[in-house]
Amino acid sequence: MPLTQTLHQLYETLYGSYGSQRWWPAEGPFEVMLGAVLTQNTTWSGVEKAMPALKAACDMTPAGLLSLPLERLQEIVRPTGYFRQKALRLRNLCRFLLDRYGGDLALMDRVPTPVLRQEFLALHGIGPETADSILLYALNRPVFVVDAYTVRLLPRLGLADGRQGYREVQDLFMENLPPDTGLYNEYHALIVAHGKGRCRKQTPRCMECPLEAMCLHGRMRTSV
Repeated sequence: MPLTQTLHQLYETLYGSYGSQRWWPAEGPFEVMLGAVLTQNTTWSGVEKAMPALKAACDMTPAGLLSLPLERLQEIVRPTGYFRQKALRLRNLCRFLLDRYGGDLALMDRVPTPVLRQEFLALHGIGPETADSILLYALNRPVFVVDAYTVRLLPRLGLADGRQGYREVQDLFMENLPPDTGLYNEYHALIVAHGKGRCRKQTPRCMECPLEAMCLHGRMRTSV
């Protein structure tokens, strides 16, 4: 089966099993940006604890967040782990938004996606996954987000061998799917839902997996 057809089938199967994920859960693009940083190396539950406290402590603007003392910001984001590093990363992001765009995210609409991506990647502590999450979920750019769930799933399906880098895995999707922000948004969220619920790292639940017919790994496990 051609790769394009396989990826569409994968999407339809996941969507049929999990339904629309309505991701990213946030109020506005700036909150999405903050969440993309805070969710690094942690579960979303930690972000859910930190975000209400952050909203209560300051205006949800770059200037508002920078008005918080660093120690206070660290305490607020503590539930997300690595709180000292993340507090600094949030402040760096906000300074960038103020210095480059005057805090007006609408000005980013005029900037080509590759330029924006490089600007985010130039910020300390923002790697490809975080930058692409900001581009897709906050700024509605058609950029496919690759995370640990994606990297785990593709080799199990026989669509990769596990040696590909971030950009190679991303290209696999972006070269075989239309540049559709809504599709990329839902597809990534569905992979996350599947990775959390069934395609786990150590104990995958293959017997009840909707992808069993497509999955080499699952067929080998269930045939034993």
